[in-house]
Amino acid sequence: MLGECQSLLLDISLQDQVIDRWQWSLDPDTGYTVRGVYQLLTSQDSVTLDDADNLIWHSQVSLKVSIFAWRLLRDRLPTRANLVTRGVLSPTVATCVLGCGAAESAHHLFLSCSTAGSLWDLVRAWIGISLVDSTSLRDHFVQFTASLGGSRARRSFLQLVWLACAWVIWTERNHRLFKGSSDTPHTLLDKIKLFSFRWLKTTNITLALNHHSWWSSPLLCLGLV
Repeated sequence: MLGECQSLLLDISLQDQVIDRWQWSLDPDTGYTVRGVYQLLTSQDSVTLDDADNLIWHSQVSLKVSIFAWRLLRDRLPTRANLVTRGVLSPTVATCVLGCGAAESAHHLFLSCSTAGSLWDLVRAWIGISLVDSTSLRDHFVQFTASLGGSRARRSFLQLVWLACAWVIWTERNHRLFKGSSDTPHTLLDKIKLFSFRWLKTTNITLALNHHSWWSSPLLCLGLV
């Protein structure tokens, strides 16, 4: 948090003879207007909560995982940052359970943390998709799901994998906190493969017969290439 605040002030020049004042950076001359804000909001191609909400519920995913994702996208999980905000924890113990030293917010834990970042890289390599560039969990969810384009089956598969990955990250976080676990990103990837395989094989007889090839070629096993 301190580092983020410092970076915001890097280009600020303090002057003794100038009075501090607020400035609307989007229109320094006219200043803040309701019309200006409306134009800003309507011109942005951002992902709404509804877009991500439509992806939470998946017929092949455990209900508890979907409920977990619903809480995640609303930042209602008991991360250390949230517990500090609610006065449950002291700010001195707000650092990420995965050991990177940063504040444990939901965004950090699931996307920015070095462990989570390495895991997402492994997941992308396993599937064969490009990097997802996003600024929020909702954006990441929607963009990841659409990264293969094409058919509804592909989107459904990526939707399921994202949910599995988020669930594994949260489970590992809790296991490290309460059980002293220390699984590597490669071990966590195997868990994602196992979860997704178990969820999908109940409705895909062919997949159940190709357990070993699933570990290296999931799209081929599902007939999506």
